[in-house]
Amino acid sequence: MTMKRTSRERSLVSTKTAVLMRKLLHFFETKGTHLPLKSLDLLVIGALESDSEKQRMDISQPQFISSHRNRQDSIGTTVPLIDNVEADQIIIAEKKGWKNLFAYMGPGILVCIAYIDPGNFETDLQSGAQYKYELLWIILVASCAALIIQSLASRLGVVTGKHLAEHCRAEYPRIPNFILWILAEIAVVVCDIPEVIGTAFALNMLFKLPVWCGVLITGLSTLVFLLLQQFGIRKLEFFIAFLLATMASCFFAEVGYARPDPSQVMRGLFVPQLKGDGATGLAISLLGAMVMPHNLFLHSALVLSRKVPRSVQGIKEACRFYTIESAFALAVAFLINVSVISVSGAVCSSANLSPEDQISCKDLDLNKASFLLKNVTGRWSSKLFAIALLASGQSSTITGTYAGQYVMQGFLDLRITPWIRNLLTRSLAIIPSLIVAIVGGSAGAGKLIIIASMILSFVLPFALVPLLKFTSCKTKMGPYANSSLITAITWVISSLVMAINTYYLVTGFIKILLHSGLHTAAIVFAGIFGFGGMLVYLAAIFYLIFRKNRKTTQPLLSDDAELGSTGNNASIVTHLPRETSQACNFLEQDLQ
Repeated sequence: MTMKRTSRERSLVSTKTAVLMRKLLHFFETKGTHLPLKSLDLLVIGALESDSEKQRMDISQPQFISSHRNRQDSIGTTVPLIDNVEADQIIIAEKKGWKNLFAYMGPGILVCIAYIDPGNFETDLQSGAQYKYELLWIILVASCAALIIQSLASRLGVVTGKHLAEHCRAEYPRIPNFILWILAEIAVVVCDIPEVIGTAFALNMLFKLPVWCGVLITGLSTLVFLLLQQFGIRKLEFFIAFLLATMASCFFAEVGYARPDPSQVMRGLFVPQLKGDGATGLAISLLGAMVMPHNLFLHSALVLSRKVPRSVQGIKEACRFYTIESAFALAVAFLINVSVISVSGAVCSSANLSPEDQISCKDLDLNKASFLLKNVTGRWSSKLFAIALLASGQSSTITGTYAGQYVMQGFLDLRITPWIRNLLTRSLAIIPSLIVAIVGGSAGAGKLIIIASMILSFVLPFALVPLLKFTSCKTKMGPYANSSLITAITWVISSLVMAINTYYLVTGFIKILLHSGLHTAAIVFAGIFGFGGMLVYLAAIFYLIFRKNRKTTQPLLSDDAELGSTGNNASIVTHLPRETSQACNFLEQDLQ
């Protein structure tokens, strides 16, 4: 079979190329594998160029193993800098066994903070007070789903060297990309609202400051903690881990004070039930507070702080250890959430509640929980709760700032300093929090946290669907793409989230229209406007689901823009058989 060759390819067809081609054909024949001639050309060309440029790299899967900073070659093609090391990257040594696990610890701990932020505590308290232990199964299901989803986010960053926001910018046209950026920024700001209110409540519990005053103080408090960034990412990870340990200790001690019934707790964990009109709304709030959209952007970017060994084994090890680390961190977050719900359920179902405390349980928020714990379980219990809440609010704000940086940099290719980014996010979060705190007091601020959690749940598909599409795409992930089982599980999770959101949105809107007392014409107009918005919401999700990904991969290390980046070459390189990695190692040894 004859093929037309470019001048670049013809120049590489030398005696050495022919020898390598024959050896490579013999190699695949011994393996019983048939490989297209064009794929052999690409492998040999890549090997020769690697040898001529004397680049120390593992070419086993060159288009999928790269650093996240690129350069421009002589003709303008973006080429990954395989050996590039960022100044703040942690270099992972190539060791066997579990010796490297500690080096990978950190990103999962920062990510899990979002699962135990004040928004979670607010919804946990209300679900425990109103439904006792009946909604614990939501926490279990959400935690399992979160582990699967977060492992995909970390894998996307490790394999491709780019985080989720950068992939969105490269994949989607300008207008959809801009809309996704707006939604991601809304998620970051909305997520910051519970942190602001939670920190204000904690200051009120500890120092008797008014809630509105605490809201203003939070505008500056986090800037102090951002100074830790100057000491490196590892120091920040240790500090967040210390705050996590503080929260865990406080809430586990709370369980000792409250003493919930273990059998009822186990029943709530493993027997799904939704009783009462408000149970569905609280379930959505719990889900929205557990699986947060900004966390997907954050996790896929935090893993880039490690420079993993550039081999197939190194990539697999990194993905495995990041999953183990995430499982450990999310297990701690799961136990903390179960503790908060159990304490709330045990306290509000206690036989020695006073009439005033019974009224507080009907409309429980973060601020009232302190006095309730003080009355029922003692003074130290309320102080422990306040300390844990303060640690939660501050640590969540730090990770939220990082998420905001990555979102802006990825979608817009715009970098700003952390303190400016924090000031912008915090200002947008403080305005509604301050207004609600002044007008509605602590009760209004507590309701704002629930609304924020529900908004996060509705925004979630716009981060989750791109993540699932990218990690299931072989032209982006190569041999590390999701298996059929993982793809099915993640799409079931995503479908359930979207179905629950749609059901709650439709039924809630209908109830508002029926009980609004408005004139018939106004109800019709509001119905048309509201249901039109729902159709736009669903259409946007379907666009993300059914839009085909571009057929692109990371290009090979070649000066030829056509090699390994466009057309049929990309799909050929992507679908190389398993023996390709062995063949590339064979070529590398031969050239040496």
